[in-house]
Amino acid sequence: MHVKIQFIAGFTPIIEDAAAGQRFYRDALGLPLVANADNPSYAAMNDFGGVRHFGVWTLADAAQSCFGSREWPSTVPRPQATIEFELATPAEVERGARELEARGHALLHGLRVEPWGQSVARLLGPEGLLVGLSYAPWMH
Repeated sequence: MHVKIQFIAGFTPIIEDAAAGQRFYRDALGLPLVANADNPSYAAMNDFGGVRHFGVWTLADAAQSCFGSREWPSTVPRPQATIEFELATPAEVERGARELEARGHALLHGLRVEPWGQSVARLLGPEGLLVGLSYAPWMH
């Protein structure tokens, strides 16, 4: 017997600093997070589109994609997960990446096209989550 997963019900980065996490995801990325009335350190949003892809990605593959090497650099925190936010066009990915840099967020890499055709720029969130701004043509 297999568990029958219907959809991804939620994804929540585990953060050390609530204010830093909320600034990044709400203010820098523009996600409509609302603080919980009973617990203001927890901010969330509901009914925000679906997840179109779920995968299991090795650290070596993530390192290859981000740094062009199968080894994750020892000077960069190892991510525990990745989340990619889909944008409308590759130009929007480029614009978003430049905007995040202008807000002081260091990119791991700017816009690039992966061998499988995805346009993506990546950075680490404040909790070490690997965050991508993405355009995957097959999702449009």
